[in-house]
Amino acid sequence: MKVFTSDQFTFPLPEGHRFPMIKYALLREAVQGSGLVAPGDLRVPEPTSDEQILRAHDAVYLEKVKSGRLTVKEIRRIGLPWSPELVLRARYSAGGTIAACRMALAEGIAVNLAGGTHHASGDRGQGYCIFNDSVIAARAMQAEGRVERAVVLDCDVHQGNGTAAIARDDPTIFTFSIHNENNFPLHKEPSDLDIGLEDGAGDEDYLTALEDGVREALGRAGAGLAIYLAGADPYEGDLLGRLALTKEGLARRDRLVLEMCRQAGLPVAVVLAGGYGRYVQDTVEIHLQTVCVSAELAAQSG
Repeated sequence: MKVFTSDQFTFPLPEGHRFPMIKYALLREAVQGSGLVAPGDLRVPEPTSDEQILRAHDAVYLEKVKSGRLTVKEIRRIGLPWSPELVLRARYSAGGTIAACRMALAEGIAVNLAGGTHHASGDRGQGYCIFNDSVIAARAMQAEGRVERAVVLDCDVHQGNGTAAIARDDPTIFTFSIHNENNFPLHKEPSDLDIGLEDGAGDEDYLTALEDGVREALGRAGAGLAIYLAGADPYEGDLLGRLALTKEGLARRDRLVLEMCRQAGLPVAVVLAGGYGRYVQDTVEIHLQTVCVSAELAAQSG
C-alpha cells in the first residue's frame, strides 16, 4: 500500500497555537516504525499545480493566497498566519490526495497522511483549510480521464461545508458528511447527504448512523472512486469535538467504511482530516489505526 507524506513542509506558527503541526511528523515516524509500509512505499507527493487548484477555486482567491494579499479578515477565518511556507504546505497536502487517488485507482487503497481540508470553499479558506484537496483531487482524476464520478465520505467531526459548497451544482461528485451538528462551522452548507449527531454520541449510535449513511451514499453516488476523510476528532478526548467515540470505535468506523467500499468494488483514497486530542499522542494513535486498517484491507484485496 502506498502512503504519501508531506510533514517536512512545515510553516511558522505563534507559540501556543492550537493547530497540531507536530502530529504529522509523529505519525510518519509511527508509520515507519510500524513496518506496515515498505520504505519505498512511503512517498512525498508532487505539489498541486495552479491548474489543478483552479478546478475547485477561484482565480482571484488563488492569486491572493499565492501573493499574500489575503485580508486580515480572510486570514482570521483561516486561523493560520499567512506565509510562503503555509502556501507550499497546502500545495503538497493537496498533492498527496491527488497521488493517493491515482494510486487507489491502480491498487485499491492508498493513504495521504495529511489532507481532508474540507472547510475551504471556492473563494475562501476557513478552519485551517486553504485548498479543498478532496474536490481538487476528484476533479484531477476526472480531467485525467481516470474516473467519471467520485464520492466524498467525510467522517471528520466537523461538517464538510467547503466541499459541499464547491460541489453543490456538480452531480459527478457526491458529498456525504457525518458530523457533530452543534459544532463548527456555525453555517452548514447542505451536502448531498448529511447526518448531524448530537453532542455526546458514542460508538454504537455513531456506527449505526454511519452504516446507514455510507450505504445510502454509495447507492446514490454511482461513483468510481471514494475519498474517505478519516478525522480523529470524533474521539472522546478531542478538544474540538463533542462526540464520544473511543479509539476502538474509531477503528471500527474505519473498517466499516473501507469494507463497505470494498464490497462495492470502489477504490478508496484515505485522507486524515482533523485531530485535536488533549494529548497529541492520542491523535497519532488514532490516525495510525486508520493506516493499519487500510493496510490490512489492502493486503486482503491484494
